[in-house]
Amino acid sequence: MSSVFWFTFSDMERRLTAILAADVVGYSRLMGANESGTLAALKAIQTDFIDGKIAQHQGRIVKLTGDGMLVEFSSVVNAVSCAAEVQRGMRDRNAGVPQERRVEFRIGVNLGDVIVEGEDIFGDGVNVAARLESIAKPGGITISGSVRDHVGNRLDLAFEDMGEQALKNIERPIHVYSVSLSKPAGRDTKDAMPAREEQPERPSIAVLPFNNMSGDPEQEYFSDGITEDIITDLSKVSGLFVVARNTAFTYKGKPVKVQQVGQELGVAFILEGSVRKAGSRVRVTGQLISSRDGGHVWADRYDRDLTDIFAIQDDITHAIVEQLKVKLLPQEKKSIGQTPTDSVEAYTYYLRGRQFMQRHSKSNYQLARRMFAKAVELDPLYARAYAGIADCDSFLFLHYHLDVGIDSILATSAKALALESGLAEAHASRGLALSLGQRYEEAMAEFEQAIALDPNSFEAHYFYARACVSQGKLERAAALFERAAENKPDDYQSLCLSIQVYRSLGRHRDGESAARRGIERAERELTLRPENSRPAYLGAAALITLGDTDRAREWTSRALAIDPDDILTQYNVVCNYSLLGEIQRAFDLLERLLPHAGHELRRGWIKQDSSLDPLRSHPRYQKVLELIGQ
Repeated sequence: MSSVFWFTFSDMERRLTAILAADVVGYSRLMGANESGTLAALKAIQTDFIDGKIAQHQGRIVKLTGDGMLVEFSSVVNAVSCAAEVQRGMRDRNAGVPQERRVEFRIGVNLGDVIVEGEDIFGDGVNVAARLESIAKPGGITISGSVRDHVGNRLDLAFEDMGEQALKNIERPIHVYSVSLSKPAGRDTKDAMPAREEQPERPSIAVLPFNNMSGDPEQEYFSDGITEDIITDLSKVSGLFVVARNTAFTYKGKPVKVQQVGQELGVAFILEGSVRKAGSRVRVTGQLISSRDGGHVWADRYDRDLTDIFAIQDDITHAIVEQLKVKLLPQEKKSIGQTPTDSVEAYTYYLRGRQFMQRHSKSNYQLARRMFAKAVELDPLYARAYAGIADCDSFLFLHYHLDVGIDSILATSAKALALESGLAEAHASRGLALSLGQRYEEAMAEFEQAIALDPNSFEAHYFYARACVSQGKLERAAALFERAAENKPDDYQSLCLSIQVYRSLGRHRDGESAARRGIERAERELTLRPENSRPAYLGAAALITLGDTDRAREWTSRALAIDPDDILTQYNVVCNYSLLGEIQRAFDLLERLLPHAGHELRRGWIKQDSSLDPLRSHPRYQKVLELIGQ
């Protein structure tokens, strides 16, 4: 799911959104031939067919004109899916209708920045969508490159690459794709060439987590780090479609069949391998396999000094590019050749820090910070390590309310960006710190930049969503939480937190769907990390949504037993008590924690959190308002 972003500059509102522009082909001709019949046909199509498709895909009709429409979607995937279903439906409706009487549409879809005035939207994002519509074939769909990148392999559609196009009154060339409704998904072709000269499809690949063969489970961080860096390097190649890291890692530790994985992920090739690290030596093996027939395309083994680890990653990346016959652009060659640090020891500490940070607990954030700090000590120019420090400080401030200065976090993220301005995680880190300091306008700009650099960033979407909740922008928060959950298929937090957002919006069916998915993921997390209270209390909220109150009480008690003094745990237990009807227990705990709560909790979540609605009409709620300064 794509994300929607809101900006406020005085009385002008902006957001990044998916825009669908549609136009009736030959409208003047149809009206000239039969005005009343054409108007009646268009009205019937709109009310009987198109309105339902737009509603089904959660779109909003911005405006209707006699010969077209402008529709806004919070999800790029929904926008393209809706366009495809409309065009397929119109093709079916036109079957048997004489050509001269057929009603056909051209459709363009763009992801862009818009200006909001009342119910209307304007700006470059809308203009590009309109121009994309104008170059579509009758019954066809054209989309921008940004839309293509966001959709990935999520839809059963093929995309034909039309290259860079100079669109009327649009200052910069736009990379355009045509949506093919009749071809199988998973291929990008050159539509501009005759069939016999058709260019090869853009290869697609998933890099599965390399196996740790060191005989020491604690070395897992190293094999995971190498896998992630190979994914990062391959993702820099515009001629490849690469499955995101978080999706690929859902297969970690599982027995896999290459052809089945290829089918599930919609990719033609799978890269798998192993890492054995012993002392100052490292052995890395890699094999590229065709997911169509299971045949080996390439395989190699690298036995080298540990100091050569970056060269090994570079060799594997270039071998894949060569085997798949992908042309590297000059900037891509340069980008792949750049190493994040010259110090293997610093790199090792960084990978350890990343491993600890992903375990999401206070002690692990503190451990991760020490690892990142050691990496910076060894290499003061290591941008990613600075971003890691900033993240740890923000997490400790946000989740555990430790006294970490916001200015200090901002300075650390600024250092990361000064060293590597195109580092997506550094922009996300700065956005988080700015939002914690209530500088939401600046934070949103940073989140937008992070997502532009890495549309698969879980952190950027997740913390953007939290910032939107604090500002009461709940529709946008819901869309962002969904995209975060999509980007990280094992994350339970986004889904569980979105439940109360959906409840506030009256979208109860969506809330139940999020609850079912959230419980499944929370259960897995509790199995892996039984010492973590977060999946217990968030999972309990999901269980309440689905009516499983006995189990919800059990999970709530478990969370409080694990971490009884943690404010975040206490607050979420209050929410669960409230929903379970245990009103006095909820107030007792809420009044005890509020004097120690941070701003986001006091002024954001407590005001917006629908989980607390059962408390708001109670006489004791007045004291809560006093404690939060209302």
